[in-house]
Amino acid sequence: MQLNFKEIFTAFMILFAVIDIIGNIPIIIDLRKKVGHIQSEKASIIAGIIMIVFLFLGQNILSLIGIGVNSFAVAGAFILFFIALEMILGITLYKEEENSSMTASVFPLAFPLIAGPGSLTTLLSIRAEYRIENIIVAVLLNVLIIYIVLKTSAKIEKLIGQNGISIIRKIFGVILLAIAVKLFAHNIKALFI
Repeated sequence: MQLNFKEIFTAFMILFAVIDIIGNIPIIIDLRKKVGHIQSEKASIIAGIIMIVFLFLGQNILSLIGIGVNSFAVAGAFILFFIALEMILGITLYKEEENSSMTASVFPLAFPLIAGPGSLTTLLSIRAEYRIENIIVAVLLNVLIIYIVLKTSAKIEKLIGQNGISIIRKIFGVILLAIAVKLFAHNIKALFI
């Protein structure tokens, strides 16, 4: 095992930017309002497991079911697009099921918000450049930060206030919409080539 701190740091920063847990704070607060409670530990652990499993098996799983990375990313772009619409327009498209605090911790929080198409396709692309153990450490560091943000989202909400949350929610909704469009545009071209 060969840990390289430069690789760990670079992989960590790339994943941190793609996961954008800070930018997802308004969505997390909104989800918590809808379902009452979010299981921070469960959401963080599941997101971490999804990312590490996908790191090892992602390409194989997708090719086994006949889906290319680009198709996967386009599907994820649609999910992000609808989440962004909810944030910007203040509407609810996602209908919660019973026992929704359990399900909200997994969907849409752990997947596709944290361990979504963006982070999963990023993992596949950085795997070609960095050693696997360095990427795993980078994923674990991101999971730790995700857990801290999820745990402190109530305090963050008190600090920013209701109007602040509303403004940030709309701003990040537009950013998320832009990310969805970029993800869609970047990958849709590859599907038709």
